[in-house]
Amino acid sequence: MNFDNEPSMSKIDDYNGNESPSKRKTINNIILGLLVLGAVYAGVRYANSSVSDYNGTPDKPGINTTKGY
Repeated sequence: MNFDNEPSMSKIDDYNGNESPSKRKTINNIILGLLVLGAVYAGVRYANSSVSDYNGTPDKPGINTTKGY
């Protein structure tokens, strides 16, 4: 039986550190872009995460702040 047509890792041109510089640069750019995108997303989410403690309007404050005894 001839198994030369079987796929194997050693037949892949990118196997064992043999990838081309352009492929390495592309992967590095994708990783860097995703990290930058994640940082921007985290920054926007942090900037818009303030919660207002006020519960109501001036006419109907929602919380009775007088003791009322």
